[in-house]
Amino acid sequence: MTSGNDSLQAAGRRSLVDATIEQLREQLAAGAWPVGSRIPTEHELAERLKVGRNTVREAIRVLVHAGMLVSRQGEGTFVRSTSDPASVLRGVQRSGVRDVLEVRAALEAEAARLAALRHTPEDISRMRTALAREAEVMAAHPDRAGREATVEHDLEFHTAVVEAAHNPALTEVYRYFGASVQESMRTAFGDQEMPEVVMATHEALVDAIESGDPDRAETACRELLAEPTAAVEQLLAAIAARK
Repeated sequence: MTSGNDSLQAAGRRSLVDATIEQLREQLAAGAWPVGSRIPTEHELAERLKVGRNTVREAIRVLVHAGMLVSRQGEGTFVRSTSDPASVLRGVQRSGVRDVLEVRAALEAEAARLAALRHTPEDISRMRTALAREAEVMAAHPDRAGREATVEHDLEFHTAVVEAAHNPALTEVYRYFGASVQESMRTAFGDQEMPEVVMATHEALVDAIESGDPDRAETACRELLAEPTAAVEQLLAAIAARK
């Protein structure tokens, strides 16, 4: 059984580790150690920050996991990035639905261009399967067509388009923004006000990607995304008018 004193000591140690993490983050952001350079040893950092080596070791482990540092066996710990990806993502979460939607549109338009050049027959089949499932749901739920009833399959479709670009980095970034867009729109508008899905523009995008023409694919993608963007603008205007 853990005593109250043990809990206080654990909380105190956690606070010390958190404070050390924050100090190291600030020094990295300030450019104390350039990207690619080796940071001071645990002993040196412990002396500078006036904490124990175990505290420094735990803080470094957290920053390695966050992607800011990288440890190399026998060589030391090196700077991978001077910005904290988690901080960037928190900033995205605080952004408005319009902002997130615009970034997602930029990612998806580029993905469509690359997909036109790199897609496989399996990629095209996956897109068409997602659309077929979406159409089935819309037919079964006409009262909610294009809204919360089709969100899952619509996201499957857009993810299939991005993954057809065969760029793992782009896919990972898009997965985050895709989920953020859906969450932002639900938070701002509620399920019943989610923009309608227009199947014709989705099918046109698949045809454009399958054609192998990157310009046509990008144009088709932007035309598809213009519809939800316009709907979001109208909903935001309506919400502003009610205030």
